[in-house]
Amino acid sequence: MNAVPAMAPDEESASPFTVLVVEDQDSVRAALVGELHHAGVSDVLQAANGNMALHLFRSRRPDLVLLDIKLPGNDGYWVAQQMRVAESGDWTPIIFLSGLDGDLDVWRGIEAGGDDYLVKPVKPIVLVAKLRAMRRLLDMRRRLVAMTEELHQANQRLNEMVEVDALTGLVNRRGLDRILHSEIMAARRDGTPLTLMLCDLDHFKLYNDAIGHLQGDVCLREIGRLLSEVCVRPRDVAARYGGEEFVLILPNTPRSGAMTFARALGQLLRVRAITHPNSPLGNALTLSGGITTCVPDDNTSAESMLMRADQALYAAKTQGRDRFFSFEMQMDTVAQRRS
Repeated sequence: MNAVPAMAPDEESASPFTVLVVEDQDSVRAALVGELHHAGVSDVLQAANGNMALHLFRSRRPDLVLLDIKLPGNDGYWVAQQMRVAESGDWTPIIFLSGLDGDLDVWRGIEAGGDDYLVKPVKPIVLVAKLRAMRRLLDMRRRLVAMTEELHQANQRLNEMVEVDALTGLVNRRGLDRILHSEIMAARRDGTPLTLMLCDLDHFKLYNDAIGHLQGDVCLREIGRLLSEVCVRPRDVAARYGGEEFVLILPNTPRSGAMTFARALGQLLRVRAITHPNSPLGNALTLSGGITTCVPDDNTSAESMLMRADQALYAAKTQGRDRFFSFEMQMDTVAQRRS
């Protein structure tokens, strides 16, 4: 082989570049390694057979493979196929090396997973041209992957922004619909109970009339913080349903656990003792809630669960407010406190 011309500085990539040379003839392999070093490739891996090549490919993940077709044992076609299986979605350029140059040989190489084909003896100027081309392709792919990841993260941040209630910082109605649908699907798949609570601040219009809407917003933010505090498990979600209505999504929560949660929430609100200057129920802010719990089936939907919780909320209000009610348990938190 004649010496390969070294790459010009503007053609060299700043990122590391590793080449795996798979060639059973020691002299040919040594010549290829020398030419690659001269071309500016500092990290060159060597393998004399398919098994060694696969081990190096899996452990070192080279950026380019120069693969001889005729190898002891399994041939290069088989090795290329195994390399493609091991990639799991990644892509490593594979250039076949062979003394054969028939159309069928080229076709077999491409079908086996190869990207290019060089006929031995390889001309140095052709080798460096292929090396430069593959390096440019890899650099372009890396930039594309980086841009795709940046775009994915930006979309995630955007989705988070559009699913957050600006006033309370809780999940908004759009996020609620998406999360509730997802949790229904998960509970249906796993056969686990799902609880939904719809809460309404009692006589909140009177609160705004007495203190003003600005102070009402301060109160809603305080309620948002309180609901966030009670959602201690990773998948528990507090959402603002609209106005002074809030929703709690509690995965893997049975009926008894739901009522226990409701009593604790009511007690926490009483401890906070947020002043309500014009409430018929006393001088502190209270809330009412409707609870529905089920193991979702094919007929369960976000709309049906919200409707059921809304019906239970209405029942809680008609029974005097400042309580939670569940049709499934046919009891409310006030009744439980008295029992």
